[in-house]
Amino acid sequence: MRVIGHVAVNVFKESVRDRVLYNLVAFAALLIGASYLIGQLTAGQDVKIIKDLGLAAIATFGLLIAVFIGIGLVWNEVERRSIYSLLSKPIRRYEFILGKYAGLALTLLVNVAIMTAAFYAVLAYLATQFPGSGAVDPGLLRAVALIVLELLLVTAIALFFSTFSSPFLSAALTFGLWVIGHFNADLRNFEAVVQSPAAARLARGLYYVLPNFAAFDIKTQAVQALPVPGSYLVATALYGVVYIALLLAGAVMVFARRDFK
Repeated sequence: MRVIGHVAVNVFKESVRDRVLYNLVAFAALLIGASYLIGQLTAGQDVKIIKDLGLAAIATFGLLIAVFIGIGLVWNEVERRSIYSLLSKPIRRYEFILGKYAGLALTLLVNVAIMTAAFYAVLAYLATQFPGSGAVDPGLLRAVALIVLELLLVTAIALFFSTFSSPFLSAALTFGLWVIGHFNADLRNFEAVVQSPAAARLARGLYYVLPNFAAFDIKTQAVQALPVPGSYLVATALYGVVYIALLLAGAVMVFARRDFK
């Protein structure tokens, strides 16, 4: 565990130094600018738009960090040939992979935490301008929690692809799975629009195998203050954790078989 922790801290330091601060500045500028641009709307509407925009911004900027840092976690070490000196030290390959993932997960958590704090600061300002609008809603944290879990799943996917493919291909595959995962429900109902039983069975199989990212999206319910059952949150969290564990196990297996000689 200590080795994994050392690797994670190094990844976190590199990530913060390279990209995360730019992301935070862009996020803050987007929210603050948007709050002024739509300030002419009615009190109820502008608060809802800010909520929706804030959650979407957290998800979008987090996705970019997860993909564009995740795809290079392993590839950069191989490209710089620093992997040889790392593996010559008392560090196992699974510790290297898990440490890389833990470091990026920590980066994402800190990043999302700061963005969420900025998000709630804007909402608090709106609450002073429009009393009784319900701007500061703790229920939004449920949507943020599922966004974090979705980002951790995306990170695991990017890391898995980075163990055997180039950054460009890893990014394309990760984004492709993310897009497909948000339309996963269409695969389940594919048999209603095709005549081929084989194609319908294939689509049904892909529905169960591919990640269902749509399950993590409760932004609309959070913005509209609609109830989300606790059982749904727990089931979705378990689904995400299991999928992440399987991806990390696959990444460890692939990386363990690679020959760097």
